Amino acid sequence: MKRRTSLQMAFTGMGASVLSEIQPWMLSAASSANPLSPKTPHFAPKAKRVIFLCMNGGPSHVDTFDYKPSLIKDHGKKSRYGRELLKPVVPFKQRGKSGIWISDLFPELSKQADDMCLVRGMHCNGPNHPQAMTQLHTGNFQFVRPSLGAWILYGLGTANDSLPGFITINPSRSAQNFGSAFLPAIYQGTKINSGGGRRAPQGSQEFPDISNARLNDKDQRSQLEFIQKLNKGSLKKYKEHAGVEGMIESYELAYRMQSAMPEVMKVDDEPQKVKDMYGIGSGPADTFGRQCLLARRFAESGVRFIEIATGNWDHHANLDTSLQATTEAIDKPMSGLIEDLKRKDMLKDTLIVWGGEFGRTPDSVRGNGRDHNPKGFTTWMAGGGVKGGMSYGGTDEHGFESVEGRCHIHDWHATMLHLLGLDHEKLTYNYGGRDFRLTDVYGTVAKKIIS
Repeated sequence: MKRRTSLQMAFTGMGASVLSEIQPWMLSAASSANPLSPKTPHFAPKAKRVIFLCMNGGPSHVDTFDYKPSLIKDHGKKSRYGRELLKPVVPFKQRGKSGIWISDLFPELSKQADDMCLVRGMHCNGPNHPQAMTQLHTGNFQFVRPSLGAWILYGLGTANDSLPGFITINPSRSAQNFGSAFLPAIYQGTKINSGGGRRAPQGSQEFPDISNARLNDKDQRSQLEFIQKLNKGSLKKYKEHAGVEGMIESYELAYRMQSAMPEVMKVDDEPQKVKDMYGIGSGPADTFGRQCLLARRFAESGVRFIEIATGNWDHHANLDTSLQATTEAIDKPMSGLIEDLKRKDMLKDTLIVWGGEFGRTPDSVRGNGRDHNPKGFTTWMAGGGVKGGMSYGGTDEHGFESVEGRCHIHDWHATMLHLLGLDHEKLTYNYGGRDFRLTDVYGTVAKKIIS
């Protein structure tokens, strides 16, 4: 492009202001087709959408979903690392017809045991929170890579052109965990602050800049049509401009969202019996219950990937009291989410995934706490083509590291993509002269958990 042409485009019409004011998640690569349109998967999918319940801080697997009789028997003895072994803070029981072991910390969730698959052979590469959380979301803890949700949206598109295809509720501070990196930016997650954030009142949902207080709908439509006319004129005149077509699509999506998004977010319009199912209204479960119900409403409306980040599972001390408080806030909402999806006949094609960045050590820190443990931990899945009422893989007798059915983060990602009908080796994007994928050069699908 000539220098004169570049200056004309920068300072003529609305070009400069449009490019500076547009929200980052609206940008996309130039394309004559909507980049968010539904796409055909590689093969017939089991699941159509994902709800990821992300637990910040590293949940203790040996206190929640990984039953270790030897840890109870050897309580107080020295571990292989010289510290005292610490038994689970509450008892475990066999649940449902399947008899899978779940801690008493989850009395409500345990009722859904026959729909849950406990993936107990998880492991990752690092013991530090930021790096492990980044690997959980992107498959890589060293370099900036697209997030899981961005890859899924890129691979499948979305079923509702009036809502973002990837929504993250109360995300972590690191934008990398819901970012698109080198994928077109329209695939990154759209943030929603929900339930007691710094700017949002307790239990509310906040989506910034969703309304226009200065213009009514008719005037705003006129303004948008004028801007789009300028954009299309610019596109016709300067064919080298790589972002204008994506900008046109993005403005239309943003306009449609102004009416669609607030309507979907009206959680209080749900019947009282549904809100009761999630624990909404009182007690510690209210905030997470609202978020889970909101996730169901987004899923029902065609959003492809919804993540809810919650909790502080970094229990180095006061394990007996702090762990109880953490689980009380999520137990009933998670049970309600599974039950509600079944009621709506959506669980069969909605994949629910629960997990944190790593687990905790079976031996104690400061007498009543556990340290970080990337060598072995548990996640669980439900719905979306996953076998219910089963445990897959396992750690050693005390729970230090995975020894059977080992499932690395790459395997975990490959399995999720497979359930969505995506071959993790074929879902690639060319950048910098090479094809990248979510699982890098690794990943094995855990076929034994697929129904």
